[in-house]
Amino acid sequence: MKKVLTIAGSDSTGGAGLQADLKTFEEYGTFGFSSITSIVTMDPETGWSHEVTELSSELLAKQLISVFAGGPVDAIKTGMMGNEKNIEMASHYLTTTYTNHVVIDPVIACKGTAQILQPKSVEGIKHYLLPRAEIVTPNLVEAGILSGMGDLHTIAEMKEAAKRITDYGARQVVIKGGRRFASDKALDLYYDGARFELLEGKLYETNCNHGAGCTFAAAITAGLAKGKTVFDAVVLAKAFVSKAIEEGVVINSYVGHVWHGAYNHAEERMEEGK
Repeated sequence: MKKVLTIAGSDSTGGAGLQADLKTFEEYGTFGFSSITSIVTMDPETGWSHEVTELSSELLAKQLISVFAGGPVDAIKTGMMGNEKNIEMASHYLTTTYTNHVVIDPVIACKGTAQILQPKSVEGIKHYLLPRAEIVTPNLVEAGILSGMGDLHTIAEMKEAAKRITDYGARQVVIKGGRRFASDKALDLYYDGARFELLEGKLYETNCNHGAGCTFAAAITAGLAKGKTVFDAVVLAKAFVSKAIEEGVVINSYVGHVWHGAYNHAEERMEEGK
């Protein structure tokens, strides 16, 4: 069985972060490991505002040592890193000694919040993580920040942002336009350093999309671990997430989550006793 690691924040509601990653890894038939960088909580008494509690880089190092005690893994994904020290610590392990398959999901902000990571952390992602990336998976907001272009509104601007991101060393990029883009389709832009591919999908008018970005990056990671090309892993991940959004679940009065078992019909299989 292929082994896959996520280095990410913990979402106590189970929809995003390392919880989404581990659920996705298992749906792909891979074995998931996790190293926690931070813990994200939401309190209804304070308007559901996100609170991020960072873990120390020393504790992150202990987790990573535990993961690699059994040898290398087949693919690694990073998500919310919390602070620059955690970014530096993680980058130490993101070398070809362990795996060529590194997916960087540059989590910069949670839905409904201002930028979580400080400017130094954004620079840390550029300096330490992007050069390690086989592929990086920013959304429109993150791509605008990483490229230095600000808000992106057109396909042409997305293409320019993708080029600038590869200038930091990432070998390939997929920018998630999703519902943020002014279109009646869910548009994502893939760039391998030479060619662009515009990926279209159905746009679902739903609020049950919490965790979609994490799930997308995790699906790409698991696909790479199982031997898919980067482009094929991206295409399958888009289909996986689309189904997860379509069958999203209302969790509480504030947020709805994607359903990670939708693509494989996990619920139906259990009901049928299979």
